[in-house]
Amino acid sequence: MNTKFDFGNKGKPIVYVKSVAVGDLPEDVRAAAGGADRLYAVHDADGQQLALVADRRLAFVLARQNDMLPVTAH
Repeated sequence: MNTKFDFGNKGKPIVYVKSVAVGDLPEDVRAAAGGADRLYAVHDADGQQLALVADRRLAFVLARQNDMLPVTAH
């Protein structure tokens, strides 16, 4: 079966949003986290981190404002 399927992303790149424990981040990032336990990372399809933000909603808004289609990664 070689039928192409339109996922509805209209040519927008898909990015992945995942929760990151602040304790797993480098010391300079932990210091800038302002006491947060978790941050949210936005990654491209190749796994490159594009952004690190304070909450999940902000990660989705940031992606959409930059013409990307965000999805949750576990």
